[in-house]
Amino acid sequence: MFSDVYRGKKVLVTGHTGFKGSWLTVWLLRLGAKVIGVSDGIPTEPSMFRSLNLEGQIDHHIEDVRSLENMIQIFMDHRPDFVFHLAAQPIVSVSFTSPCETITTNAIGTMNILEVLRAADWPVTAVFITSDKSYDNVEWEWGYKETDHIGGKDIYSGSKAAAEVILKCYINSFFSATETNVNIGIGRAGNVIGGGDWAKDRIVVDMAKAWSNNKPVEIRCPDATRPWQHVLEPLSGYLALGEDLFLSKMNRGEAFNFGPKAEQNRTVIELLDAMYECWSGSKPRSAYSIIAHQPFNEAGLLKLNCDKALFRLNWQAVLSYQETVEMTSDWYSIYFLEPSRMVEITSEQLTQYCTKANSVGLAWTS
Repeated sequence: MFSDVYRGKKVLVTGHTGFKGSWLTVWLLRLGAKVIGVSDGIPTEPSMFRSLNLEGQIDHHIEDVRSLENMIQIFMDHRPDFVFHLAAQPIVSVSFTSPCETITTNAIGTMNILEVLRAADWPVTAVFITSDKSYDNVEWEWGYKETDHIGGKDIYSGSKAAAEVILKCYINSFFSATETNVNIGIGRAGNVIGGGDWAKDRIVVDMAKAWSNNKPVEIRCPDATRPWQHVLEPLSGYLALGEDLFLSKMNRGEAFNFGPKAEQNRTVIELLDAMYECWSGSKPRSAYSIIAHQPFNEAGLLKLNCDKALFRLNWQAVLSYQETVEMTSDWYSIYFLEPSRMVEITSEQLTQYCTKANSVGLAWTS
């Protein structure tokens, strides 16, 4: 899998204690990698990272990516072969209450990892994870391409766009020469769901917590449309991009979109209806209530064009909308019913996903 490029390699993952970071850590461990994790703490309670007892399986560091001196020390101590930069302030609502933290973590944190990479005198492959919200969203019906304008109308999207501008400047200034030791790729994705997400103001998290207590979930934007995808979809893209950079050295500095097929765009209400049917086995009745007051603006429509990833990396999303919903619902259902099975169900879902990807002949499965 992934041409076995991660086996035996040292892989530094920033943000490893978060939702995506925990799943990526699980996958890298299965691939035989030696994982070095850097996060500023355990971001939620409950926590997937703790549920899976990942701390004892990796080299675990509690450190803020905004501390350049300490990040350089960790980097030079471990001399990783790969870097996956996921550390971020990822919550839109939090960006309105903590704009300084959001901008410094997402933009300056990215700059610090780039500064760290400048110190490398050995080959390093680095994948930076930004967001679909980096795009200047005008809510048109077709998906954004990697060449479309970057921008932001709110603090969160602005922080992600700023990170992209910093990436472009550093790549052009320091990492574009043929003799550089560092190969960089950028992954853009958004609206990821799946078991293990416990972050604030996430619709699936709010749903699972409410329904486990037999209460309706409160929602802000019932008609907002999103390209919902399971967390393993973009993670397979990030790993495939890392593989391609490592083997071909041909994608230096380029961005790639990783998103679901167009038919998986659904409104929040449609997602909740499908999730509730999986959760309870019945049609929704009082599964949710709509909050009249919305304290901040959110985009109504946002989707990506992923043709570049298909043609350059032979990557595409493989799960149907129903499979995405079922896997997500199943993970949370088991968490609340049999929490001792979280390692088992997480492993099973990763196997299920890889088997499905292999059945459609995706390159990364070999």
